Amino acid sequence: MIDVTCAIIIKEDKVLVTQRSEKMNLPLKWEFPGGKIEPNETAIDCINREIKEELNIEVEIFKMLNQKQFDYEMFSIILIPFLSYYLSGDIILSEHKDYKWLKRDELQFIDWAPADILVLEEFLKFDL
Repeated sequence: MIDVTCAIIIKEDKVLVTQRSEKMNLPLKWEFPGGKIEPNETAIDCINREIKEELNIEVEIFKMLNQKQFDYEMFSIILIPFLSYYLSGDIILSEHKDYKWLKRDELQFIDWAPADILVLEEFLKFDL
């Protein structure tokens, strides 16, 4: 079981989504950005580190959503999602192929990584 964090990053009325590169597992699928928790790292420390490393931006975490367990063929993850606000920085992608800022009603129309669909479903029920 791998512990993974992700951030639903909100800027004005849009949400940031990132597209996995061709070299990553689940190539070209869309996801909420984040990554694996390192040993001796908290989930919040992890998401802040991952967002800075992968996207070059700063966020403010304001709520943790329910953890999701998802079983892929070769491994299983516990996905820990955080709601956050974009604070600063220009997006520079270090691992992903692309990114988009989408309105809530556009989120269901992209090709999501399967575990992120569980997070999306909870997020769409959340009243901001």
